[in-house]
Amino acid sequence: MLDQILCVDDDPITLMLCKKVIIKSSFSNEIITAQNGEEALSYFNTIRYAKNKPNEHPQLIFLDLNMPVMGGWEFLDHFNSPEFSEFNTIKVVVLSSTIDPEDLEKAKQYPMVIDFLSKPITRSMLEYLKNKIE
Repeated sequence: MLDQILCVDDDPITLMLCKKVIIKSSFSNEIITAQNGEEALSYFNTIRYAKNKPNEHPQLIFLDLNMPVMGGWEFLDHFNSPEFSEFNTIKVVVLSSTIDPEDLEKAKQYPMVIDFLSKPITRSMLEYLKNKIE
């Protein structure tokens, strides 16, 4: 079981379903959510600049691609930069409602992306990911 994961999606229903499936599957102890890439980066900046650095940060991010304010690709561009290098052990799973072959290829360019899965998240997906993460 992971200690903490971050779900980034602009759809509150998707976030709720994601949380429910993760809790029922005992996949993670804590689930943090962000509604877009900018919110997610803010969360990581809060950790980076905290006076009393928390010794915990997410081990996995479930990331939607199409979001207002800052989408998944923009988030990955920032998160892959030297500015966020202290988080380079965090794995990312792209969750998208469409599986476009071009998006699959583009995702492979980011070293932290370990998979590209279709929404919604299911228990079988989490079982599959457990084997990939451990």
